[in-house]
Amino acid sequence: MRLYTLYKQLLKKHGPQGWWPTRKYGYHPSNKTRTLSEEEKLEICVGAILTQNTSWRNVEKALDSLFAAKAMSLHKLAAMPRARLEKLIRSSGFYRQKAERLQLFCRHVLHNHSSFSAMFKKKLEPLREELLSLKGIGPETCDSMLLYAGRKAIFVIDAYTKRLCKPDGDYHELQQMFHEQLPKRHEVYNEMHALMVKEGKKS
Repeated sequence: MRLYTLYKQLLKKHGPQGWWPTRKYGYHPSNKTRTLSEEEKLEICVGAILTQNTSWRNVEKALDSLFAAKAMSLHKLAAMPRARLEKLIRSSGFYRQKAERLQLFCRHVLHNHSSFSAMFKKKLEPLREELLSLKGIGPETCDSMLLYAGRKAIFVIDAYTKRLCKPDGDYHELQQMFHEQLPKRHEVYNEMHALMVKEGKKS
């Protein structure tokens, strides 16, 4: 089955998923089109790092802790004592590694771009290479940031997309397949990835 046909079938079956959920809007249909604030872009990028090897429920607990501590800013996360940050994100698992990765990422954005708006103005391929060079940022995390926070037309491959398409498939091989068969628009990639996660959780 061609992927665009599958996309239309899944959209009819499940409806718009409203990804990426943010604290202010939740799972809202406008999430893939409206202008995102700097805080929302940060929240998405932090979530992309925290969701490595854990459930989204655990990530939400960590994000709630960060918001409760009024720590959700590049400057605050970059400068926070490591032990404090580890405590706040403990629910996400591997919290020591993730605290280090979060701070390295935030410091990189501040030092090299000053803001997410500036960073995401950079062209896709150079920015992707830049993010992948950071410690702990792999293809799935990187592409989640680029697609959901940066509105770049790049498809995210995760365990659900692999399971539904080709369990033993190579990340870049599968990604290329989606790029070839779907309209090259970030809104479509956003929705298709979210729909496949929805379908994967039900199967």
